[in-house]
Amino acid sequence: MGFWGYYVVGRSARPLAELAALSGVRDGLTLHEQRADGWQIWEATVPEVGSMTKVADETGAPALFGFVMDSDCVAVEAAGPESGAWNACLAREAMAGYLGADGKEPDDLFLPPRDAAERAVGWAAEAGRVADVEQVEQVLNAPAEPSAELLFFRFLERLGIPGQ
Repeated sequence: MGFWGYYVVGRSARPLAELAALSGVRDGLTLHEQRADGWQIWEATVPEVGSMTKVADETGAPALFGFVMDSDCVAVEAAGPESGAWNACLAREAMAGYLGADGKEPDDLFLPPRDAAERAVGWAAEAGRVADVEQVEQVLNAPAEPSAELLFFRFLERLGIPGQ
């Protein structure tokens, strides 16, 4: 069985776990990684983390989460204080398998890959990062090999949030 849970990504001078926007899940958050320029990645194995719009508003910076489903696929919700909210999924075919049980498909819940890539590039620009729409779209269309977690971290790198 793979990982089920959230990665919460934001930029703040203080720990994201201290934000009022995440107060309902504070006890379920664990710092996964700190990156350059104040970027933080927290892990949560709670049923829901809340609104990335509230996190973005509180920090004054773009924020996003990735909900990893059994290491197979990732539901992404992102928001920026200026650009607003958007969503996407990683490992689209695997996501289709999960959604198919409810008679849905990825396009019912998530932006198509090209639209999501364009929103992601805007999100990155608002964060002061440079992202290439083609490279972001490639990640959005990629399978989760070897895992959805690694695909999520590749997505962050394509958004200009490099690993350490």
